[in-house]
Amino acid sequence: MKISNRVTNLLGIEFPIVQAGMVWVSGWRLASAVSNCGGLGIIGAGSMKPELLKEHIQKCKAATDKPFGVNIPLLRGDAEDLIKTAVNENVKIVFSSAGHPGKFIKILKENNVKVIHVVPSVKHGLKAEEVGCDAVVGEGVEAGGHNGADEITTFCLIPRLADSLRIPVIAAGGIADGRGIYAALSLGAEGVQIGSRFAATIESSAHDNYKIRLCEAKENDTTLILKKIGMARLIKNEFSKNVSDAESSGADVDKLKSLLGQKRERLGIFEGEEKDGMLEAGQGIGLINEILSVPDLFKKFINEFDETAKRISEITV
Repeated sequence: MKISNRVTNLLGIEFPIVQAGMVWVSGWRLASAVSNCGGLGIIGAGSMKPELLKEHIQKCKAATDKPFGVNIPLLRGDAEDLIKTAVNENVKIVFSSAGHPGKFIKILKENNVKVIHVVPSVKHGLKAEEVGCDAVVGEGVEAGGHNGADEITTFCLIPRLADSLRIPVIAAGGIADGRGIYAALSLGAEGVQIGSRFAATIESSAHDNYKIRLCEAKENDTTLILKKIGMARLIKNEFSKNVSDAESSGADVDKLKSLLGQKRERLGIFEGEEKDGMLEAGQGIGLINEILSVPDLFKKFINEFDETAKRISEITV
């Protein structure tokens, strides 16, 4: 996987692999481990208050001298405080999601921060490019967690983004091995963002119960719920069934919000409650069957990528 392109140059990384910023999963341990292996580790600030984010940034700096980033969901009420924390701690790469990137682009660019925004469609990609983002993550509906309402798959989204944008595209959604990385680059992406596969690592801060479920579940064990209030993909369990039943019965927004309750993601991912928690995961979990260390996972990615490249090169046309 000897690749030099706009994404590796933009982010200052050896391999075009970005670890997604996942709530309750990607703290400083996971982010620094990924960066030390030549990818881009990302601290997921979506489950952090500013003071906790500051602590994770400082610990990440102590654990790696390689580039790392912070993911900030822009719809959070304290998004501006999280951005100011990242800027004050001299973070130079921010991945933004769940909101309009133009809202905070000025302060980030004034502080020489590279901004990469997560988008579910070409329309959103063009807006990100227009306001000055340096790259986009094109996230297909196969991805775990919150997804775009249009439900566009990675295989369809990435070529459209690559054809429509001038800035580089990073592919996300359903990518969990070296074959997926090779396929994403073949579609026009210049990098990949991987979530669920990194969640099932030793360095992930998720609960062991959640990691084990990631390894046991197959590609048909996830479901999309909460389409009226912010669609999310998660592993099927009692909570997801209750929500799905309510949606099928015509439940309104207030009813769905009451079912969602508070801190449902923490309950499932961080505390390991398998029945009533939100176990966010993508369809790529069918390719996960063991909990590895990040260094071992990188070796696996590279071997699978190189084997795929060799196999494709041997095809007779």
